Amino acid sequence: MHLAYTEELEKQLVTIHSILRDHYAENSEVGVLSGISGISLFHFYYSKYLETDVHFDTGIEVLSESVHRINNGYNFPTYCTGIAGAGWVFDHLVEEDFVDLDTDELLSDLDEYLYGIMMSNIKEGNYDFLHGAIGYGYYFLKRYRNTKSDVLKERYVEYLLSLVSVLEQISENDKEGIKWPQVVHKKTEAQEYNFGLSHGISGIINFLSRLHQYEEFKNAVETLLKGGTAYLVRFENPDSTAFSLFPNNVTDTTRGVDSRLAWCYGDLGIGLSLRLAAKALKDDELYQTSIRVLKHATQRKTIEQSLVKDAGLCHGSYGNAQIFGRLYRETNDEVFKEAATHWIEQGLAMATFEDGYAGYKAWQGKENEWKNETNFLTGVAGIGLAILFYLSDVEVTWDECLMIG
Repeated sequence: MHLAYTEELEKQLVTIHSILRDHYAENSEVGVLSGISGISLFHFYYSKYLETDVHFDTGIEVLSESVHRINNGYNFPTYCTGIAGAGWVFDHLVEEDFVDLDTDELLSDLDEYLYGIMMSNIKEGNYDFLHGAIGYGYYFLKRYRNTKSDVLKERYVEYLLSLVSVLEQISENDKEGIKWPQVVHKKTEAQEYNFGLSHGISGIINFLSRLHQYEEFKNAVETLLKGGTAYLVRFENPDSTAFSLFPNNVTDTTRGVDSRLAWCYGDLGIGLSLRLAAKALKDDELYQTSIRVLKHATQRKTIEQSLVKDAGLCHGSYGNAQIFGRLYRETNDEVFKEAATHWIEQGLAMATFEDGYAGYKAWQGKENEWKNETNFLTGVAGIGLAILFYLSDVEVTWDECLMIG
């Protein structure tokens, strides 16, 4: 597409590379979204964009530090922060021909450990994508896709079917479809139904949609997928002028607050997941619903309408740009192109902090306010990758780690 602000954005990339090269080790985690393995993605894709080995070598350095930490006792397991997320990055880089690693040898010894935690999480009802069972399942789906070993492939099929089986056991059926509760107050055991992609039912739908394309899983997930989408779409606000079309969550008696415009919660993540489900199920009506939701989101451009405070991928301007840019590439609809460019503009306008990394800081909430972040999810590594996506016509798949691509 025709690009605006190319010179400004390329200057940002130079600065972001320097910041990440000099400060990545300050991050003590290894996961894809909040650890250093995710930071390495920026260097590899920046090297590809510039067609130079300089930034590739930095990526290798960061990736090697991830392996070093794990070999020296780092054992936090989650997808967002820990070992499962780092494993996803290793497999992704092999899949995209950035590195030549035997990931079967490198990662398979971790299988039993991560599987045990995944099953413990899901039996407790912790289906969270970032920090719970769906995140581990997403990692094992990546391993299933990429392993060269028939024995390991069979193992990952077993792991994933076990996860789906318990997902079915903890689900609830009612007249609205199939839903998954989340305990929000342990003392009172109060429950809600979280709709977010990062922590809720949209994440389950997105994950099941990806499993559905493989014959080994299709029959096991289809009823759950149909029921989950049927439940979710019933909560779409019929008022097309509404602030957002979906709430963040509901309980059995209340509808939650309107959602901000973001990847993590709200209409964008819900729309992406419904669209993926519609394609898996070949459901044209559901597909049209998803496009309606996503196009409605393009209209929310002011701070008051979007509630966007910072620039990162999780809930910031570049995250919105990435989603709309991806949708433009897949649909060729100019509405999404215009929205992507708008949020790139907003992202550039947010680089205002004199002591910020490349001018950016991440909003941490009222108590902690603004903070410099290097990581993928809320920091400048993710911002840099979104800029690279906007500037390049070359197809990339790094946004799969957010269940976008």
